[in-house]
Amino acid sequence: MSDRNAYNKEIKNRIQKGKDYKQFTLEGKSTELIAEINDEERLMGVCYDLLADDKELSSEERTNLNLVLEAEAESLKKTSSNLWKSYRLVETMADELETRTKEVEKSLKKHIFPVPPSNTVIDYQEERRNNFAQGLNFYKLFLICFIGSFGGVVVEIIWCLIRNGYIESRSGLVYGPFNLLYGFGAVVMTLALYKYRNRSSSISFAGGMITGSIVEYLCSWGQEMVLGSRSWDYSDMPFNLNGRICLLYSIFWGILGVMWIKNVYPRMAKAILHIPNKMGKIITWVLVVFMLVNVTVSGVAVMRWAERVKGIEASGTFWGFIDERFPNERMERIYPNMVF
Repeated sequence: MSDRNAYNKEIKNRIQKGKDYKQFTLEGKSTELIAEINDEERLMGVCYDLLADDKELSSEERTNLNLVLEAEAESLKKTSSNLWKSYRLVETMADELETRTKEVEKSLKKHIFPVPPSNTVIDYQEERRNNFAQGLNFYKLFLICFIGSFGGVVVEIIWCLIRNGYIESRSGLVYGPFNLLYGFGAVVMTLALYKYRNRSSSISFAGGMITGSIVEYLCSWGQEMVLGSRSWDYSDMPFNLNGRICLLYSIFWGILGVMWIKNVYPRMAKAILHIPNKMGKIITWVLVVFMLVNVTVSGVAVMRWAERVKGIEASGTFWGFIDERFPNERMERIYPNMVF
């Protein structure tokens, strides 16, 4: 608490001084460091002269000089490493400070259309309320997966309607408009970008592009290995990799990364903040059970569908029940693009 009070006092002192406080911060110290480095460089110039003059020093002195220069070279290497670490840390701090300030100010201003809350405000409110889904725990990640599974299907259905002029199922499960590909992607995207949620959008774009492409490739490969089917194929698209990913959709993943961590995630986290802790935990576990049942039934239905395509008859009452409940016509409506 004493450290916190000391920092609060320092911040208030800086606020009162305005821009004049800078001479006492890292900027002033870095200027002093540059001066010290210049002094060290001039000192090394004298050492180089002594090193080149074979008459100035005795044999013993020259030996000692070599030892000093070797030690100095090792010291400079360590200094260089420390300065490089300092540079990266300060560069990160500058980018984060600028981003946090802009996003908080933007969220506080009145706009015609509502803007998302800043991640800085979300972090503060989660900690202050001791929210059940604080940070990146199981509850928040599952809720992100659930909402992402639903939202991704809705978005792709709308995209299909705009692009093709008709509505077509994009579900990945037999019960409800859910697709775990989107839910899994949302979770992975959150895990990959959460650390950089208060950094500039360019970092979110790069992270989203890389993360989304990897997830899409692995999901396509996994589906083909396990089920022997593919739900998408980019072989006709330029700059594709085995038809599983392509440059265009990788760029879309990058844009999605920015939209997700800067717009969607903070809105979602803010909505979760309104759920009471006890009720939130109960709701989460009910949805967990529902999704486990949904995934299990969907897997069984797809496996049996694949067997029917191969002409394999149902063996037993259970598989006969699956054929009755999930005939080819129903499966084709749910998975119109699935090819075995």
